[in-house]
Amino acid sequence: MNTLNDLHKISGSFSNTEKMPLLFLGHGSPMNAIEENQFVTGFRNLAKTLPQPNAILCISAHWFTNGTKVTAMKMPRTIHDFGGFPQALFDVEYPAKGSPELALETKELLLPTEVELDEHWGLDHGSWSVIKHLYPEANVPVVQLSIDYTKSGQYHFDLAQKLSALRTKGILIVGSGNIVHNLRLVDFENFEKDNYGYDWAIEARETVNNYLVDGNFQPLIDFETQSRALQLAIPTPEHYLPLIYTLGLKGKSEELSLFNDKLLGGSLSMTSVKIM
Repeated sequence: MNTLNDLHKISGSFSNTEKMPLLFLGHGSPMNAIEENQFVTGFRNLAKTLPQPNAILCISAHWFTNGTKVTAMKMPRTIHDFGGFPQALFDVEYPAKGSPELALETKELLLPTEVELDEHWGLDHGSWSVIKHLYPEANVPVVQLSIDYTKSGQYHFDLAQKLSALRTKGILIVGSGNIVHNLRLVDFENFEKDNYGYDWAIEARETVNNYLVDGNFQPLIDFETQSRALQLAIPTPEHYLPLIYTLGLKGKSEELSLFNDKLLGGSLSMTSVKIM
């Protein structure tokens, strides 16, 4: 198979566009899918600023795998990968189409990294619970790219850069997770308190935000060697690494802005990033 010709043929299925923005969305509780709150409003306001994409490639915290996979089915299922929530949340379906063409192009762009075309996963709540606020009519195809849990932050940053050609094919690349994400320490009694965080969470948020705004990404890539506050904020990397994909794709002259930039329940942050 002539990979280059194949890639050109696949690319022809997506029209050339201006460079698409990049997003990292702090997705928070799955209940954000059905509740009305300031963060959902933030996602809807964001949607008004976005060009219409040809498709979405989402890197979700909730597809953490050994190796790299990409969803390749025509109609991905809506995965309700959580427990203990109201039936209304389990009843939500997000019937966006998949895009086997985008899956194959993603696989080719990431060579020589081996990427498995996956027919089983679907859309987990890290993707559909936020994308449904951007595109409520489910009229944009969505493909998910998994996060290889055996690899370092630098690996993921470098891998993301290989996807840059998708941005001029109308592909909106979305990382979905939470920068400060320590579920073990959540203060549920104060969960409704606005912008409430423990001292270490406040420090971690400020540190990360300063690095983001300054464009100083290396300490963020090397998160495992940073301060005690960041270690508490990132006890496991799956919710943090989608941010690294977003940063890996940023062009030098592009502007980075923050929204939904608040702490929640003491040990979570909803901070989200837009790059364009």
